[in-house]
Amino acid sequence: MKRIARSTQRPSSLLRPLTPSTHQPRLVPIAIQSSKTTTTTTATTQTVPSSRRHASSLSQRPDSSHVMFPGAVKSAFSNSMTFEEPSKYDALPTYRAVDQHGQVVDPSFKPDLSDEEVIKLYHDMLTVSIMDLIMFDAQRQGRLSFYMVSAGEEAVCVGSASALSSEDVVFCQYREQGVFKQRGFTLSDFMNQLFANHKDPGKGRNMPVHYGSKELNIHTISSPLATQLPQASGAAYALKIQRMQNPTVPPRVVAAYFGEGAASEGDFHAALNIAATRGCPAVFICRNNGYAISTPTLEQYRGDGIASRGLGYGIDTIRVDGNDFWAVREVTKRARELALQDGGKPVLIEAMTYRVSHHSTSDDSFAYRAKVEVEDWKRRDNPIGRLRKWMEAKGIWDENKEREARDSIRREILKAFSQAEKEKKPAIRTMFEDVYEELTPEIKAQMKELKEHLDQFPEEYDLGDFDGGKDSLAK
Repeated sequence: MKRIARSTQRPSSLLRPLTPSTHQPRLVPIAIQSSKTTTTTTATTQTVPSSRRHASSLSQRPDSSHVMFPGAVKSAFSNSMTFEEPSKYDALPTYRAVDQHGQVVDPSFKPDLSDEEVIKLYHDMLTVSIMDLIMFDAQRQGRLSFYMVSAGEEAVCVGSASALSSEDVVFCQYREQGVFKQRGFTLSDFMNQLFANHKDPGKGRNMPVHYGSKELNIHTISSPLATQLPQASGAAYALKIQRMQNPTVPPRVVAAYFGEGAASEGDFHAALNIAATRGCPAVFICRNNGYAISTPTLEQYRGDGIASRGLGYGIDTIRVDGNDFWAVREVTKRARELALQDGGKPVLIEAMTYRVSHHSTSDDSFAYRAKVEVEDWKRRDNPIGRLRKWMEAKGIWDENKEREARDSIRREILKAFSQAEKEKKPAIRTMFEDVYEELTPEIKAQMKELKEHLDQFPEEYDLGDFDGGKDSLAK
């Protein structure tokens, strides 16, 4: 066999010395990055994305007082070795427009809603609060398998949702009943999902409180903590690209809700980083309610809450009083505007509140916190009570209207509850559907085997609760 000699001579083009560029390196402000930057060499002209340009074209200028390293282009040199201590920096302030007595404390605040619109949103907050109490009791009675209450966080959800467009895309965690209610989710929608009946769009396949609505642009809730955050960043990036390809498309943002406990997950950091580096029009809304199940914030982090992390990722950030409906609404409204600027960028909102409820019906929070602490928050700074005080001071609400509203809401909830509880479960056949577009021969064989089993042992199964009974398997 003839052996092929391997040449040791390098191509002349690789041996030729590089010709210095006649162009000086140029910095582009980080806040305003062009999508493409042209750099010229002696051989060719290339179009290089600005996100790559820092690493490929920056160099240290002689006698410069500032760092020119790609990883810290705004840093100044120092001849003093100093470790930065977090304790030297003040905590970020918490914005509020209305105090706990219902009095306006921000002189620049001007309500942008009519009296009727305010009453409607207050009605949404009351509905969520009363529904939570009823469903919690229903679970304790064995009529429901599971539930999560949002008591104390009604203003965060309803206030923020009211500032979004109906076309904006929403990702929730599991305590955002107020977001769903404000966007048009009906009491029947809630109940059908909670009871997993045949009217549930999810066909009863999900556990309670995992709502979702394609019509309302709200992605279905999933149990794994914080997985919705990178999904939200990806969705926001898709909206950005959509606008780049078709500028006539109305601008939209993605709103992603999560708790401070979820911010300890890696998905939180991945989501904020990709949103910042890609300029995704996303509004991240953190409900910092003080507890991640049984873990208090003092054991969750040492830094200044969640807001300080946004600054670390180069994201516009604000901390807001989550018990102040008006402050949350104003902040979210402004955050949405910011998210659509400069082609898109993320914004982080940390809404400070307190989880009055147990984590879920599977939790007893009095095992790790004092009952008097909870009662004090209920009495002293309840978000529903604060908005009510503001409305009463304005003369659009009183005790009689409060009583009538609560009675009416309770009746509506109990009616929807009773109707949903009586509905049949989804057809047995549905457990085999929606995996493949058409049922495969193997799945059809499994369906047939199940029907034969049910025919053989009819006394062992109560099939009357299922839509169509075992006959649905024969279709």
